[in-house]
Amino acid sequence: MHKTLRRAPVLLALSAALLTGTLPAHAADQAGNNWQTVLASPLRTDDDRKGDEHRKSAEFLTFAQVKPGMKVLDVSSGGGATAALLTAAVGSKGEVWAQNAKPNAKLDARLGQATLPNLHAVVADFNDPVPKGTPPLDLITINMSYHDIVNTPADRAALNKRLYDALKPGGHLVIIDNAARKGSGLTATKTLHRIDEDAVVDEVTKAGFKVDARSDYLRAPSDPREQPFFEMKGAPDDKFAIRFVKK
Repeated sequence: MHKTLRRAPVLLALSAALLTGTLPAHAADQAGNNWQTVLASPLRTDDDRKGDEHRKSAEFLTFAQVKPGMKVLDVSSGGGATAALLTAAVGSKGEVWAQNAKPNAKLDARLGQATLPNLHAVVADFNDPVPKGTPPLDLITINMSYHDIVNTPADRAALNKRLYDALKPGGHLVIIDNAARKGSGLTATKTLHRIDEDAVVDEVTKAGFKVDARSDYLRAPSDPREQPFFEMKGAPDDKFAIRFVKK
């Protein structure tokens, strides 16, 4: 069963900024993007912007090939940092669904009380995270959460097939996660909150996806991948980024 909450920032000015604003053409140019307008959007919080350097938010948008008007699902959205970034990037003609398996207080607080038609908080099981009635999607993102989904009772084969079916032909699934040692499979998902990149590729491609591209923008070769990423004490932690495509 899906529960969709349609809310937005309390200040009407924030709603107006998205509803009336448009992205400059250079912000959506896939060759050498300038995402400064998106990163500075009032839909994002100060904490979001503080995390941009570590998360490399501009590089994420470029790698995900985000464009104005896109229909996007952010799976396991948590407090909504990625969903807010995507909402700013797709503009007033796009839509973003922020899915969690249970209500998230931080996401609810972020969205506030005023109605904003193109940002939706969705409570749905991981076996079927796509809200009923959504149009064919251009993009699905799972940002630092696939390893967490492994630690739930969810049927990931069903999840990945549902995501495949929800995308338009040519649509993309972008997965970014904390890298475990090559060959470790799923053994580090609970202990280190990391996952083997090859294990993700193996699971996702079984649903019909093809690997479209990989990026090293979050790679940290110095990381021995022996600790949880949150215990690195400021040292760079290794992450992988994969873009899958529905042929």
